Amino acid sequence: MFLTIKNIPSKSWSSEKPLNLKPKFTTFLLLCVGLSLFGLGEGLLLVSTTGNSPWSVLAEGLSNILNISIGLSTFIISIIVLGFWFPLKQKPGIGTILNILIIATIIDLTLFLFDPPLATFSKYILAVFSVLLVGLGSGIYLIANLGPGPRDGLMTGLTKKTQLPIALIRATLEISAVISGWYLGGTVGLGTIIFAFGIGPAVALGIYIVDKVTK
Repeated sequence: MFLTIKNIPSKSWSSEKPLNLKPKFTTFLLLCVGLSLFGLGEGLLLVSTTGNSPWSVLAEGLSNILNISIGLSTFIISIIVLGFWFPLKQKPGIGTILNILIIATIIDLTLFLFDPPLATFSKYILAVFSVLLVGLGSGIYLIANLGPGPRDGLMTGLTKKTQLPIALIRATLEISAVISGWYLGGTVGLGTIIFAFGIGPAVALGIYIVDKVTK
């Protein structure tokens, strides 16, 4: 079952190492596709107006405390999270940098192109769909093995260290971000709860699907 997945599989298109400055074209292309789907999912959750994703809640809360923009707050949080990579022996790559650039661009593009649904039911369907998109995007770019983003690197590092399922580790991180962000004054909605509890299984499902449909 995908909920028991503990390791990121390696495929023929996966990079042999995260620190690879000259990856195969297929690997680089799938990395960009995965990150784009991730950004689309994050953007659609914002479009749904049902609540911020957990890390956006934390970023908003921190921005309120420090009186800075959410963008700068997100950058600070990313740097802090990257600091936790060192004891976990995680290795960055070009995917780590592209994670920040592509996802941010796609989120802005999504917000520009799409309007919030009018019906409440449609908003929550969109919220669930957005979580599944983030999970699929995560599965693609993690298997590409060109370096995870700050949050996913922390997730995979903790998974290797603890030997606990990816779904459990990711859900724990997201819920912790929500609680911390809410305490700091970040905005929480039902969509936030859907994301927090759904992203762990969604990432595990994304990994499972990509593993099964690609060679």
